Amino acid sequence: MLILTVYFFLLFLFLLGLLWVFIPALYGLPSRPTHPDRIRKALKSANLQPNEILYDLGAGDGRVLLIAAQEFGANAVGIEVGPVQCALIWLRKIASGLGDKIQLKWGNYFKTDVSHADVVFIYATSREVQRLAPYLEKQMKRGSRLVSISADFPEWEPCVFDERDLFFIYTMPPQYGSLTTYLLKNSK
Repeated sequence: MLILTVYFFLLFLFLLGLLWVFIPALYGLPSRPTHPDRIRKALKSANLQPNEILYDLGAGDGRVLLIAAQEFGANAVGIEVGPVQCALIWLRKIASGLGDKIQLKWGNYFKTDVSHADVVFIYATSREVQRLAPYLEKQMKRGSRLVSISADFPEWEPCVFDERDLFFIYTMPPQYGSLTTYLLKNSK
């Protein structure tokens, strides 16, 4: 009986792990956490203010949402396609006592309205940001900020670039250019 229980428990853990990686990978990028200090630095550079609305596209384990709500006082909205990640975010939201500051939407972020966002946070691949660019340019309101971890939007010039922690911040509407034009302007 004990062996059967252990077997089913291990099978459950295997399936949970498979869902953790497989479903988000179908939509683009498997869940890959960002170090909390990198998140804090990026949100500070984006000038996230209390009661502003932050959208985290591909919320993963919810750490961006928790940091934005707890430390910056923002209203955080997470968009996540992975059911295991959604369950974890929900549990973390309840445990933190930030239920009124954090919302979770289960779904594909390409189909989410981000027009109310003051800040959009994304950790994606170069291929994904190219697909996202026209969508975000059309949806994001004037003056809102976009934080991209690890991948730049190749046709837009960032207003902030952090070489050490590799994040890019763009203000909407985007200024056309590239990382190269940014670096040339700021090398003087």
